[in-house]
Amino acid sequence: MTDRLTLAVVTAGLSEDSTTTRLGEAIAKAASGVVEQAGQHLDIKVISLRDLAHGLTDMMITHVASPAVQDAIDTVLNADGLVAASPTYKASYSGLFKQFFDVIDESALENLPTVIAATGGSPRHSLVLDTAMRPLLSYLKALVLPLGIYAASEDWGHADLQRRIDRVGASLGTMLLAGSPGGASGSFDADAARPGLRREVKDEFSNVPDFASLLASVGS
Repeated sequence: MTDRLTLAVVTAGLSEDSTTTRLGEAIAKAASGVVEQAGQHLDIKVISLRDLAHGLTDMMITHVASPAVQDAIDTVLNADGLVAASPTYKASYSGLFKQFFDVIDESALENLPTVIAATGGSPRHSLVLDTAMRPLLSYLKALVLPLGIYAASEDWGHADLQRRIDRVGASLGTMLLAGSPGGASGSFDADAARPGLRREVKDEFSNVPDFASLLASVGS
């Protein structure tokens, strides 16, 4: 019986067949090939944020997750690895991409092997990986791999893009195997490796003081 690993692919592509989603899935497929060569199996779970847009907005306002949003959060929190992909808007990740990671506890992704990927219309925006996406995922304590992929419109259809995808996928697959039960890292303790694994989503504003009462007490 082979060990089974799980890889979550979070994509903020806005169309049903977006290049962002295709890029994330291609990276996951490349990682899967490496894992399966080692005699293990990789379950790939794609989370399309376009389907959760209304639910994420409601959660930002009410702090209550819909079943679909909660399922997406749980999928990421319980995954062995993550591919985070976003289209580039105004030299940064999309608002939808940020919304999703805003509702996740800041330590819940601790030590989670993560690949960042982005798409855009021009090669000039390739720095989005290091100026926007890497700081965000690093703040969430994710273990962001040094290799990432930015794919401009002109990159599609060229063999070099597939070469880069294969390279990043191999790096991610190797990292997943190293952290798996019986992997290169030896004994595996998920709780020790990721202490924030099963933390609940917290309301960052739950402890904000009642300023009206504070001001009233000053005047009394």
